[in-house]
Amino acid sequence: MIIKESNLISHLEVIKKGEVIELGHPFQPGIPHHPFHPPFLYSMGRMHNDLSFEGGVSSANDFIATGTHTGTHMDALGHISCDGLLHENISVDETQDKNKGLSELSIDKAPPVIKRAIVLDIPLIKKRDVLDHAYGITKEDLIEATRRQYVTIKDGDAVFIRTGWAKYYNDPKLYISHEKGVPGVTLEGAKWLVAQGAVLTGSDTVAYEKTPSPKMAVHRYLLVERGIHIIEALNLEELSKNSIYEFLFIALPLKIKGGTGSPISPIAVI
Repeated sequence: MIIKESNLISHLEVIKKGEVIELGHPFQPGIPHHPFHPPFLYSMGRMHNDLSFEGGVSSANDFIATGTHTGTHMDALGHISCDGLLHENISVDETQDKNKGLSELSIDKAPPVIKRAIVLDIPLIKKRDVLDHAYGITKEDLIEATRRQYVTIKDGDAVFIRTGWAKYYNDPKLYISHEKGVPGVTLEGAKWLVAQGAVLTGSDTVAYEKTPSPKMAVHRYLLVERGIHIIEALNLEELSKNSIYEFLFIALPLKIKGGTGSPISPIAVI
C-alpha cells in the first residue's frame, strides 16, 4: 500500500547534517510501566546449542510479552473514549471486541510518521535540569520556549515537550510517580499547540499531560476531540544536550491489528 504524506518533500529540508539520533528507550524487563498497563516480559525460547545442526550450526530465538503502552510508544486514536464515544463519535460498543481489539481507530490504521518536528525544552527556560512533580506546562511556557529557542511551529509539525523526566527512566517508581504526579502539558497548553498547527505531539514522561489528571483532559482533547496521536516515554536528552530543536522525526508503529497503541523506536534525523 502506498501512503501519500502531504508536505513530505518540504519536511526533508530540515535535514542539514545527515545524522541520526535515537529517541526511544531500550525495551527490557523492569522498564517503567503505568500500573494500569502490563509490564515488558522477555525470555529466550531456545538458546544456542539447545539444538545443533550439521557443521556446528545452532540458532536461538526469544519471545516477548508487553503492554502496548509500555516503554516508548504511540497511542492510537482509539486509546481514549468519553461517554462511550471515540474520535468522530464512534461508539465503543460497536467497535471493541475483547479478543479482536478495535475495528476502528486502532494503531494498525495509523500511518508511518515522517514529519518536521521541534522539541520545546521547558527546563531550559526554567533554568533547571528537571521539572517538578505535577508541574503544569502552560501556554506561556510553550510560547517562551519557542521564543528562547528561536523556533516556530508550522502547520503539520510534530511538537515534543522535554521535561527532563527521562533522567529518571532507570528508576521506575520515581519515573511513574503515580502518587506525586509527573510534569506535563496542561489543557490550555495542548490547545495552543494545536492552534499553532501541531498534528502530533509527545513528551519524555509516561503520561504526556500533567498528573494527577483524573479526567485525562489532555488525552481526551487530543485523541477524542482532535484526532491527534500522542507519543510517550521519549528520550529527548541527546537533543537537549546538543541544543537541537528542529529535525525530521520518523516513527513506525507496529501493525497490531485492533491495538490501542504500539511500541516504537523513533529517530531524529538532523
